[in-house]
This record gives sequence, structure tokens and C-alpha cells, in this order.
Amino acid sequence: MTTSSRAHAEAAQDYDYEELVSIGTEAAGQARTFLVALREVAFGQAPQAALPLTLLAVSQVQLAGAKLGAMVDVVPAEQFEPDDGPDPDLDAIREGLQTLFSGVDDYSEVADPVLADEVVQGSLANDLASIAQDLAHGLRHWEAGSKTEALWWWQFSYLSNWGERCAAALRVLLTLLAHVRLDVDDETAMEAELAALHAEPQGN
Repeated sequence: MTTSSRAHAEAAQDYDYEELVSIGTEAAGQARTFLVALREVAFGQAPQAALPLTLLAVSQVQLAGAKLGAMVDVVPAEQFEPDDGPDPDLDAIREGLQTLFSGVDDYSEVADPVLADEVVQGSLANDLASIAQDLAHGLRHWEAGSKTEALWWWQFSYLSNWGERCAAALRVLLTLLAHVRLDVDDETAMEAELAALHAEPQGN
């Protein structure tokens, strides 16, 4: 065993199996919730609430990922990834999201805010589908009984991919929602303020 592998194994021992299962159960629940919400949004089941629902779903799963990223490295019992079958086909979800966000799907971001200032192009639909792919892959391991493998995958892929995609998508979704809510003309804003001022208190 290398020094690095030994350090990882010793770090993983800081968590007992029951604690890992508890963390994994929470992550699995958040993964399922995200996948259900994304399917509903992508297939047009909540068109009027698509932005806030997606923002909420990404925010919640980002919290689960942050917990995984903050904990010590999870080391699976086996040094290879078991094959639990093909990944789910998310092309229909990706296409639905591309249609939903048509015209606002593309965005610009700094590739690496720490080491470089290169601006690259991103796609909100691709980000959301990529997050879903990583979560679904880990969920297959979890539901197959490979608990530590699922946790390892979620943690690794959070740090290497879906955590960053969550952060990018979250910023884009928040920006879009802010434009929708705040970019209104003065007359519309005044009407909304007057309506709020003269609204009857609840319970009366």
C-alpha cells in the first residue's frame, strides 16, 4: 500500500460504517429528489415554475455534495468499480431542458477562477444533465448494495465534475430568476407595491 493509499484508508476509518450509511442515505435521497424534479421540469410538467423549481433542486443537491466534499476521503473496499449495468439514458431529459431554456441556455464563465481567467462557454441544459448522470450513476451502486462505492463515486465526481456544474448552474439559474423578477417596468413595479400595501392581512 502506498503512502497516499494508507493515508486515505486511515482517514476513512474516522467514520464508522453506520455513519457512512447515514450520510449515504441522505445523499441517495437528495439524488432521487433531484432526478425526479429534473424530469418533471424537462418534460414540461411545471412550465410556470420551471426556474424556481430547478433552482431549488440544484441548491438542495449542492448542499448534499458540499457535505461529501467536506468529509474525509471515502475509500471503497475494492480497488475497482463494479459494473451495475448501463447508465440511464438522459438524452431525453437533456433535449427537454434545451427546449425549455432555448434562448438562454448558453452562458459564459471563468474556466478556473483560481489558476486562470480564461472565459469559456457553458450550457445550462448540459450542466443539469451532467449532474443527473453522476448522481444516477452513484445511485445505481447504492441501490445495488455497494454503499461505500456509491459514496466514493458521489464524493469523487462531486469534486471532479458535478459540484462545479452545480455551482455554474446555480449562478445561471439565480441570474435568470432575478431578471424575470426584477426586470420590470416602473408601472408594473408600482402596481405590485400598491397591491402589496393594500392586501388584506391573512386570517381576516
